[in-house]
Amino acid sequence: MPILLGLFKMKFTRDEKIDILLIMMSTISLILSFTLSLDYIASIAVILCGIPIFKECIEGLITEFDIKADLLVTIAIIASIIIGEVFAAGEIATIMAIGGFLEEYTVSKTQGKIKELANMTPQFATRIKNGIEEKIPVENVKVGDILKVLPGESIPTDGIIISGESSIDQSTLTGESLPVDKQVNDEVYSGTINLYGSFTMKTTKVSKDSSLQKLIRLVESSSPENAKIVRTADKWATLIVVIAFTAAVLTYLFTFEIIRSVTILVVFCPCALVLATPTAIMAAIGNLTKYGILVKDGESIEELARISELVFDKTGTLTYGTPKVVKIISDKPDEMMHLLASLESKSEHPIAKAIVKHYGENDLDDVEDFKMEIGKGVTGYIGGSKIIAGNRKLIESENILITDKMPENDKIEIIVAKNDEIMGRVLLADTLRGSSKQTINKLKRLRVKTTLLTGDNEKTANAIAKEVKVRNVRANCLPKDKTDYIKEEQILGHKVAMIGDGVNDAPSLKKANVGIAMGKIGSDVSIEAANIALIKDNIEDIPHLIGISRKTIRTISISIAFALTLNAIAMAMAILGVLNPIEGALIHNIGSVIVIIYSSTLTRYRLTSRDYKRAKKLGMTKSLNNATT
Repeated sequence: MPILLGLFKMKFTRDEKIDILLIMMSTISLILSFTLSLDYIASIAVILCGIPIFKECIEGLITEFDIKADLLVTIAIIASIIIGEVFAAGEIATIMAIGGFLEEYTVSKTQGKIKELANMTPQFATRIKNGIEEKIPVENVKVGDILKVLPGESIPTDGIIISGESSIDQSTLTGESLPVDKQVNDEVYSGTINLYGSFTMKTTKVSKDSSLQKLIRLVESSSPENAKIVRTADKWATLIVVIAFTAAVLTYLFTFEIIRSVTILVVFCPCALVLATPTAIMAAIGNLTKYGILVKDGESIEELARISELVFDKTGTLTYGTPKVVKIISDKPDEMMHLLASLESKSEHPIAKAIVKHYGENDLDDVEDFKMEIGKGVTGYIGGSKIIAGNRKLIESENILITDKMPENDKIEIIVAKNDEIMGRVLLADTLRGSSKQTINKLKRLRVKTTLLTGDNEKTANAIAKEVKVRNVRANCLPKDKTDYIKEEQILGHKVAMIGDGVNDAPSLKKANVGIAMGKIGSDVSIEAANIALIKDNIEDIPHLIGISRKTIRTISISIAFALTLNAIAMAMAILGVLNPIEGALIHNIGSVIVIIYSSTLTRYRLTSRDYKRAKKLGMTKSLNNATT
């Protein structure tokens, strides 16, 4: 009864409400049967809760010859009825129905929290065509359409703001709790909420290719059933059914007490064993979604728990992947940067945008006769003065003498000249993510070897590797070089995970035991090739990802061991006549509930010092330790 009372506090679907009604009616029939000492009333419980069990058993045997827990329960109920224990048969069916409902509810709700993304898909969009606004289904929106988004509306598909500004709630997509300010030329994403101002946007993707739909496809493919450990548990469950049936037959032949045999069939049902893996994996997947990490399948969790090496791409992974002003060299830095930003504001080049972003867009001067020299730089007139900004080739082509030495290889140099006189230089570079060092350090403490594979030259690669303290580094890597390296490590017996963001990383992500894509800035190709996507691009979440993968496998192992031990003890007690079928059914379902509760702790998992201590205690090979210190 306490279980039934607790059910009223939960939210249910229509099918779940029907299941609850059947359980309540069965429970009432059992109470009346016990109170009035009329066993036949308990047959209501057998009919309401027992028939669905019979149906699943028969379907499993006919379609796949699947020997599982339902077969034992069916035989136990039938045997109880044959020996005249109708009340016992009804209670077994009811208790099994309650246990099964709780199991299905836990798994469905854990997965349901992830699939709530699908309900956030916008249905309509306001399109502006020939100056006229029209409401159209979102599936009719085409790339290049101009859409209007009002405050409070969900953004229909991905695009770029062309007029107006607002604050956007992106929590559905990235998990960020604070709204993000957006203005002209900023990207906006499907499924996010426009909080304040109205704006118009130009679509860059149709609805089915939008960021939200990409996430939904990842979610829909999230399944624990394909993990190897799930298949192993299923084999164990089948074996246990055979053992239980054999034990029941032998017990009857030696004792001629059908009650003992029936009890064995009840207590040795492998429900807790079968339940251990999917509940743990789905709880882990639910935990990871809170961190903006989406996992395609349960097997990725299992594989990640056993990786010994994590391979990093550099650009867009350890670094931000976009240029940033790192140094200004000039006797008149303020004047130079003002002229440079004014000139570059006319360009759409990433370097130009980085310079304007660094300086700011306020109070820029007008530019006349603006010209862009592809691969060299830009020129124009500001206040009657000729301004030149570009690389050495452009400056030399203007017959301007350069006396400064070349910058380091990992720096982009922009030389600024005014009326054929050099004013100074601006150096830009792809900057290291602030979390890169800490992430590498945590991975080392988890005894994971870290490797940097990059297409950059050796000087640049070694500089980054030294800064983040990665000792194993390879430079000048083409996509094939990266896949070859992963293949070599796998031949040596190492489990390798790869994290990257670009199209060139897709082959490596596919080749690795586990591919991890940077979901926010990563290309569609790399995300499709990967097993896991970091939606917020936070590489500092990778240690948590590995930690929870290991914790999930430990949780599954402990749950399976507990289930096997409980079944063995309960069977021994049943053979000795200590338990009857009713008590056996209670013990069986208590075991299932304990496994559910234990697995659900993964939803609150956080990486702690205990994970590092456990990794240190387990240790790795000597060579691996040398590579990570």
